[in-house]
Amino acid sequence: MTLSLQDYDITAARGFLTPHDMGAVDLPDVFAPIIEAGDNLSGLMTSGRLRHFLNMLPEIDMDAMLLNLDDAQLRILMVRYSFIVQAYVWGEGKPKHLPRNLAVPYCKLADKIGQFPLLPYTGYTLDNWVKIDPAGDVALDNIAVIQNFFGGVDENWFIMVHVEIEAKAGPALAVIPPVLDAIKKDDADGVIAGLKIIRDAWKAINPVFDRMPEQCDPYVYYHRVRPYIHGWKGNPATPDGIVYEGVDKYEGKPQAFRGQTGSQSSIVPTMDAFLQIEHEDDPLKEYLDELHAYRPPRHRKFIEDVREQSTLREYVRKTMNAEMVGLYNEIVQSVHDFRTRHLEYAASYIHKQARDSAGNPVDIGTGGTPFMKYLKKHRDESGQHLLTLDEAKTA
Repeated sequence: MTLSLQDYDITAARGFLTPHDMGAVDLPDVFAPIIEAGDNLSGLMTSGRLRHFLNMLPEIDMDAMLLNLDDAQLRILMVRYSFIVQAYVWGEGKPKHLPRNLAVPYCKLADKIGQFPLLPYTGYTLDNWVKIDPAGDVALDNIAVIQNFFGGVDENWFIMVHVEIEAKAGPALAVIPPVLDAIKKDDADGVIAGLKIIRDAWKAINPVFDRMPEQCDPYVYYHRVRPYIHGWKGNPATPDGIVYEGVDKYEGKPQAFRGQTGSQSSIVPTMDAFLQIEHEDDPLKEYLDELHAYRPPRHRKFIEDVREQSTLREYVRKTMNAEMVGLYNEIVQSVHDFRTRHLEYAASYIHKQARDSAGNPVDIGTGGTPFMKYLKKHRDESGQHLLTLDEAKTA
């Protein structure tokens, strides 16, 4: 069965990014206080009385509203609520609970879109941007962030780099279905043509990732960006999670959810599935397997279907085609290089910083897991999948 991008909420131009113009999305007037709180979040956070002001927000009857909201409205609402919720939990003192005026409508919204009730990578990155020039590209010099915490160049740049990376991955994702079809037809030329597109996409992705330090300083990131994107599972400050007040299905019991992290991006997991890169069992793999559930439902399904259908590595090994082996290796090396850069950033932006609070540890990621040892291991495992012509000939 040929995979169709449309079924998975993916486009060739934007990859996993929202297909909507989020800056043009209007919400019903009942949500005006939520929009205003999002727009004023930086001021509320620096007031020292953040929770006082957020406690005054209305408890919106989300059941009544969800019936008439379209996909774009649901996405922008998730962006707004998610930042407000994160700010409430981490912006003032030790987190214990989320008040019902936020918890009840937010949980119903999260249920509607099939995600957990805390800031997801979707709300932080995929849906949280606009183009400055509508006719221009999705690129660092033509995008702006819709919602942030404190604001400022470092916070915005961190998000924007991820946005452009996601856009640059679009052509690679789009060509995966025809490559899988070409393998089934034993169409070596079709496989080679597709691999060239994927290789070129990675040549565009990695230089964007390299630009992170240009306007996102490690110290500023650690102390002014990272503290507010943590989740409440695996975090020392929330050993039991937090209580979502008034949410019937949780019965007043604390809930522990993984925090927003770039590991929720679906690009690298899709490439692992496509390239048939396997990782041995370890704590990070267990965490990443768990984190899979935090992706949007259709993105999860794409990764699963690509993994089920791909026989790319096996096909490359048996063709004995030098050009195909070379292209496969170039892509594997690009994924390896991407993981290497991620490891370097994890060291400089987190591990080498001075811990400033229990909730912002230097040895645990925002998703709530130790990361340095296992990021290196997964990087090395990527490199171990490089092929040689001798290996292909003996396959």
